[in-house]
Amino acid sequence: MRRWFGSTKNIAGCLGGLIGLVLYAVGVIGPLWLMFVVMAVLYTAGALVAPPEKVRLVVDPAVEAAQVRSALEALLQTVAGHSGRLPPSAVDGVRHVAEVLSDLLKDPLRLAATPDLQYRVLLLARTDLPLSVETYLNLPRWFASRRDAGGTSAEDELAKQLDLLRGKAEKLAAEYYAADVNRQEDHTRYLGEDC
Repeated sequence: MRRWFGSTKNIAGCLGGLIGLVLYAVGVIGPLWLMFVVMAVLYTAGALVAPPEKVRLVVDPAVEAAQVRSALEALLQTVAGHSGRLPPSAVDGVRHVAEVLSDLLKDPLRLAATPDLQYRVLLLARTDLPLSVETYLNLPRWFASRRDAGGTSAEDELAKQLDLLRGKAEKLAAEYYAADVNRQEDHTRYLGEDC
């Protein structure tokens, strides 16, 4: 219902109704009851003639990046709040991955220019990193440090996951900044040619 009030159809209908009110005010329409009928007809005509709202399925990259960066900040606050439960290396690992991803999200239009890279950055930021931390924090404390028959614990698994996530984040950053690195290398070659 709220979307209707700001829609183009409602605005066009209101303009039609306003025309009916102006026609009554200048004396074109006689009795008051006729004014209401004319306003209703003009409102309906305006609403029917107005174009429908455009469908918007694609999210604005700037809005999406801001939401994801906010979610990363919330994740870091959650990690800081549970730092007693997480191994210190895990806290540092989450912070590092979140910083790399947040940096990649600073220029959302540049990131959106490479949809595959954008998808992988968003997947890492929205799903992979939070899922690793969430899964570990949802385990009972006594169970997280317990070693299984193979000698590994949930802490070990979290450390492995964070190492993999760090590698993925750094690989994405290398891909994101590849053009800048190439530009810098080209400039170095250019400067070396004159010597």
